[in-house]
Amino acid sequence: MDAQPPEMGHQPKYGISIRALIPNMVTAMALCTGLSAIWFALSARWPEAVMAIVAAGVLDGIDGRIARLLKGQSRFGAELDSLSDNIAFGVSPAIVLFIWSLQYMPRFGWTIALFYTLCMALRLARFNAQIDVEHQPHKSAGFLTGVPAPTAAGLALLPLVIWLETGFDIAQEQWIVGPWMLFVALLAISSVATFSWSSLRIRRSVRMGTIAVAGMLVTILITAPWVALIILCIGYLILIPFSMISYGRTKKRIGIAANN
Repeated sequence: MDAQPPEMGHQPKYGISIRALIPNMVTAMALCTGLSAIWFALSARWPEAVMAIVAAGVLDGIDGRIARLLKGQSRFGAELDSLSDNIAFGVSPAIVLFIWSLQYMPRFGWTIALFYTLCMALRLARFNAQIDVEHQPHKSAGFLTGVPAPTAAGLALLPLVIWLETGFDIAQEQWIVGPWMLFVALLAISSVATFSWSSLRIRRSVRMGTIAVAGMLVTILITAPWVALIILCIGYLILIPFSMISYGRTKKRIGIAANN
């Protein structure tokens, strides 16, 4: 007797659910938004160029959370996110700053832009290579290794943001922008322990003040976005030494707990 065809209700399902695609869509939006900064820079629309990279950073910050919320994590999404980060926070800031300032630096301007992009690629490659590594001292303690790519992009753009706010031509000087980009690039690929959201701890005694400061910062971001970005960048740089100290203490505490 010939085998009967399976009933329609028991046919296997094909395709990918929308739930799994939504995080990848957000990542693609981040990639396109970040890459659009180059288009704005080619038209000398510097405020739009900066905000495009900032918007890409916001989208990059929420795509992972959306994936976890919808249980839509995948290896494909992780690879797409890494490629998006390299383009939006490695290639775009380098080209924007080259067009704005470094193109006027004889010989070394393009070299610095390439070095920055290379460091972002190396950072992301290191992150991908360590995904399945069990022993990660910084991650196990709740810290990050080096400065994350979106944050590095924001730091690299600091001279441009200062120029937009103040109009000081000195902020556009190649001898300031070039070394600054080198410094940020080295921070990104360094082994310096930096704070992650999980490693930040706020004392109960200053909880209300912290909430008030956060609200004030959002208000400044709306009314004076360049001032807010400058404050955020400087504040992050100030936190780096404290993150190193905090990691040392956390590592020591974890080591003591493990021995006990």
